[in-house]
Formats: sequence, C-alpha cells, structure tokens
Amino acid sequence: MRSLVITAHDYRSRRKVNMHFIAAELKKYGETSFFSCQYSFLSQLKSDPRSALNHLANKVEVHDGVRCFLWKTFIHPINLRKNILFPVEKFLFSRYVAFPSPVLVEWIKQADIVFFESGIAPIFFDLVQRLNPLAKTVYIASDDLDTINVASYVKSVFARVAFKMDALCLTSRLMAEGMPGVENCYVIPHGFDFSVEEHADPSPYDAGLHAVSVGSMLFDPLFFVMASRLFPEVTFHIIGCGRGAHPGYEKNVIVHEEMRHQTTLPYIKHAAIGIAPYRSEEVPRYLSDTSMKLMQYDFFKLPAVCPASVVGDYTSRFGYIPGNADSIAHAMRAALSAPRLAPKRTPLRWSEVVERMLAPETFSDTGLVP
Repeated sequence: MRSLVITAHDYRSRRKVNMHFIAAELKKYGETSFFSCQYSFLSQLKSDPRSALNHLANKVEVHDGVRCFLWKTFIHPINLRKNILFPVEKFLFSRYVAFPSPVLVEWIKQADIVFFESGIAPIFFDLVQRLNPLAKTVYIASDDLDTINVASYVKSVFARVAFKMDALCLTSRLMAEGMPGVENCYVIPHGFDFSVEEHADPSPYDAGLHAVSVGSMLFDPLFFVMASRLFPEVTFHIIGCGRGAHPGYEKNVIVHEEMRHQTTLPYIKHAAIGIAPYRSEEVPRYLSDTSMKLMQYDFFKLPAVCPASVVGDYTSRFGYIPGNADSIAHAMRAALSAPRLAPKRTPLRWSEVVERMLAPETFSDTGLVP
C-alpha cells in the first residue's frame, strides 16, 4: 500500500506530533510519502519550526524510511482575517492549488490512500480526485479549523468536500460539532508511544521543585509571569514554546531551546508537575482528550496544571482561569501536593490508531456514540 500524507508539518522536524507517529506506522504497510506544504519566506518571519529544515526545501529526501518533501514557495496563502479581503484570499489559495509542486502531482498519482491533516491540506482534495480518483481519502482532524484559525477559503472548501471523503477521523467526539456532517465521521483518538519510558532517565534536574511545560500550541507566557512570582521555590522549565523569554519572567523560569522529542522525556518524568498553559480565549474543550502534552504527563503520573476547560474528568489535572492569579495559585498548590496516580485510561498504541484509520468502519470503538 502506498500512502501520501499532506500536512503543514515536516517528518524530519525535532518536534513530534501525531502525524509523525502515524507516518512511522504507515511505512510498515508500504511506501509512505510526507508532503509538507504552507511554507515560504513568510514562514521564516513567523518562526516556523520548519525553518531549521530550510536548506532541505524543494528536495526529495528519504528520512527514516519515509519520503519527505518540504514545498517552499515565494509566498504561501494565509488567512487575511477580514471579509472584505476574501476575494484576495480566494485568489491566493486558488493560485496555490492551480500550480502545485510537481512532486505533489507525482506522489498523488502513485498513492493508494491520501491523508489530509486539518489545516490547508483539504484544498488539494479536488486535485487528488482529478489525478487519482481511485485513491482512498482520509481526513485527520488533529484540530478544529476554528481553533487553528484557518482561512475562510479553506473552511469553505472543506465544507464542500468533507462528505466526499472516505473517512473523517476525529481525535475527540467533541470535534463532531465542527464537522459539516457526521455520516462519514469516526472517533480515533491519539495514540501513545509506550517506548518513551526507555528514554526518560536520568533526571536532568538539580535538587528542588521543578515544573515543566512542553510545546507551543496556544502558549500563554502570562501564566509563567504570574506563577514564577507566586512560587519562587519552583523552577519552571519551558521547552519548545516557539518564543524567547518574556520580560516579566522571574529568575526561576528557564526557557529551553527546541529539543528532540526523546530529549524532553526526562524533563517530564522527573518534574514535580506538568503545565499545559493554553491561552484562555482559544482553548477548545476537545483538548481534554487530544492534548499530547497532557497525555504524556498522565503517562508519567504527573499532576497537571491546565485551564479549567480542559480538565475533563481527569482527577490528576488541576484547573485555573487563565489570567487569574488566585486561581493559578490554587491550581499550583493543589498539583504540588497531589499524589502521582496511575493513568485514568490506557491510550491506543499508534499501530492501533493507524489500523482504525485504514478501515474505521470495521472497529466497534470508532463510532460517534460510545
């Protein structure tokens, strides 16, 4: 089976997200291609994590058994945010699709199955249908389109083509309300790499209390401005947030540069607590199910501090109201005094996730109604 993944991530990047683990499993079934789009000179201005791979742009490379291509254009279409500019936005996206990379064209023709990750990838659905109408098409809803602030044009295209896809794979049931329809929707949560335990020692910390935050999604630096003042006895480690130190941080905040996924694991396992500092106005409820950082904290039995809206039914999570110092103090104190409990539920392995994506209708646990 030949698979094609279209996404705004790159398989070679240090930061690992669900698409990396999915592609690693797909390659066990046959030739797998990872096409990274929405990258240009504009990306380098916005601190795109793929900037470190800029020297590899527009070159086919096989990395860990997966064919990779980072498509770099002079500019790429973006969300222009204002309705009055929609005609311009539509023109830019239409032109982007009308002149696709020859590599994408060739990989589409070769594919037996094409995966479109949430983001701009669905704009290439019509191209796939035209070049390879027999290819199976699967949408992976890593995030809701409103949450990641996708352009209006992309939303309109997705609303038109969603029902034509073979499967819409939602990582949380709570995502269903954002789908154009639910007839071809299946619930397939994120998997987990249980081998992380093998790479989580020794501790990187000195003596004392240490709190860790990993990742950049909806990152809220103001949490650490407040928490570092309220808890001077705690050393806060911020890993891969995509920005430098905030001027309001106290001396007990350490901002680490982007790390390889495995390098972050000892920081998580040996911390006293984990923090998921999502911004208040943009926190979707489905993150209670889909946050990979919270899944990692849970696996390593870390009490976690996160916005109240994503606590869900996890007793190991302690919620706060973003921007509210009193609630941050309460959540921090509760987490620091909480026991390290066994995980509430056992997640799927990534191999089990991909099995379900390939044939979701054959599994009893993928329906919208549990």
